[in-house]
Amino acid sequence: MKTRTFVAAACATVLASVAVAAPASAGSNFSFGKIKTIAEDLQTPLSLAVDNDGTSYVSQNFVGALTRITRSGEQTVIAEAPGLEIGAVSTRRGEVYYAQGDQSVGQFALMKLGRDGTSTQLADLGEWEATENPDRNNTYGFIGLPADCAAQFPEPPTPPFGPETSPPASYTGVIDTHVYASTATRHGIYVADAGGNDILRVGRDGAISTVAVLPPATPVPATLEMLAQYGYPACAEGVNYAFEPVPTDVEVGPNGWLYVTSLPGGPEDPSLGARGSVVKVNPNTGEVVTVATGLVGATGLAIDDRTGTIIVAEMFGGAGGTGQVSVIPSFAGTAVASFPVVSPAAIELRDGKVYLTHNAAVFPENAPPEPGKLSVVNVSWRGHHRMHDYRD
Repeated sequence: MKTRTFVAAACATVLASVAVAAPASAGSNFSFGKIKTIAEDLQTPLSLAVDNDGTSYVSQNFVGALTRITRSGEQTVIAEAPGLEIGAVSTRRGEVYYAQGDQSVGQFALMKLGRDGTSTQLADLGEWEATENPDRNNTYGFIGLPADCAAQFPEPPTPPFGPETSPPASYTGVIDTHVYASTATRHGIYVADAGGNDILRVGRDGAISTVAVLPPATPVPATLEMLAQYGYPACAEGVNYAFEPVPTDVEVGPNGWLYVTSLPGGPEDPSLGARGSVVKVNPNTGEVVTVATGLVGATGLAIDDRTGTIIVAEMFGGAGGTGQVSVIPSFAGTAVASFPVVSPAAIELRDGKVYLTHNAAVFPENAPPEPGKLSVVNVSWRGHHRMHDYRD
């Protein structure tokens, strides 16, 4: 189970305003510098890429625009797709890649923006999902539901499910695509499909392959509140439910493994626990290994190539669920330090600086506390080491 536009699924308490201020230190020998805003007035900036020269590329997802932002903050719209979503931005050696599409109709394409400013379609990812449905062998839903309780469930709707409909008591992976993140490497462009629950690879020639399918999220006991929210009968209270995984970012880390943030596929707030995670994927074998858990709304990550330290944007984490950026050492398995940022979405590491978009969440009938922003902050550990990004 997942919400169609999952960043809209947070509870209304997230709207409380919190000042964006990074403390000088936040425990466990990690230190954060003063946060500096580069650009403002961005709408739903859910994806970010930073080039070698410090130029940033920010998607304004739900207005269908891709914006280039210089180090001085000058903004230029370089691609538009009215009526469609633009996201999943990455860049390599002067070329920019992004996705555009409409999840509601199963349409998403990976686009390439050349050095001459012309956009061309590199791959039809919606067609791949419709043809291959890579997570078709995954089973989601209630585990061991008694037959008399299962009989009380309503007739199953036509997939994909949500947010207005709820899936059946148990189901296998359905055709659904929402291309949410990408990273460009010499081996091709790796894509995180938050609808398809998988990591794909797109070659320079546009050929698509499935790298890995994420396993279902760790099952949690159903609560009466959850059952009421999705229109399920109360007899299912306490029965374990396996939500869909939702990959939201993909980056290359040490030893060539892909590091992926994952939402839990249902309520993104902490109502069922802090269920977000980071996993790593072997791009050659598809092996998926859990790296860290205990996150809330994990929508983006950056990774230090030298130490494997991970920085995660938790859109709904922190006090009041308003958002935070957290640090996970390679040996820890959970965050050991954090600082508050209102609804952070995307995060990148470049030349020892952490770039992030924030004030990025979308809420029904409401707006974020402030317009979206692109900011930068230095993160170091033990007072000396500056983090270094992976260079392909």
